[in-house]
Amino acid sequence: MASIGTFISTEDGFTGTIKTLNLHVKARIARVENSSDKGPHFRIYASGAVEIGAAWQKHSEQTGRDYLSVKLDDPSFAASIYAALTEVEGEKELQLIWSRKKQD
Repeated sequence: MASIGTFISTEDGFTGTIKTLNLHVKARIARVENSSDKGPHFRIYASGAVEIGAAWQKHSEQTGRDYLSVKLDDPSFAASIYAALTEVEGEKELQLIWSRKKQD
């Protein structure tokens, strides 16, 4: 697992940066007002208004922590990127940890 971003909490979501080999952008994760049961709880935007993903609120029974299950996608990606936005012990910022498989 590797961190591809750092974020801080804001009034309506989170703000930070996403860095990969091909992507280095300022990003914001904005809460969706009145989201449906299966729809995302957050939308992810790069460079202001370019939507690059969505996130769902989850709870880990294993760790007892809340986190966001994130799906990033863009036409320039070979495939979607799945990640978890979570607190990491000893860190002030939330970390965006990527995975090749979907986070449950």
